[in-house]
Amino acid sequence: MEEEMLVPRPQAARLLGVKAETLATWASTKRYDLPYIKVGRCVRYRVTDLQAFLAANVHGQMEGGAQ
Repeated sequence: MEEEMLVPRPQAARLLGVKAETLATWASTKRYDLPYIKVGRCVRYRVTDLQAFLAANVHGQMEGGAQ
């Protein structure tokens, strides 16, 4: 099994440009389909899931790429 990079909630929040509390709210309300992993009380996010979340939420992109 290939090892995936896991980051704690504060680092995931920085990567997304939001507060860690915002990610906690999203997780508890299930506002967005952003997977996370709990190990005991520790919450971790896969970097690949964060990248996919960002890519899925791109809006206003012109067909054929940036111009």
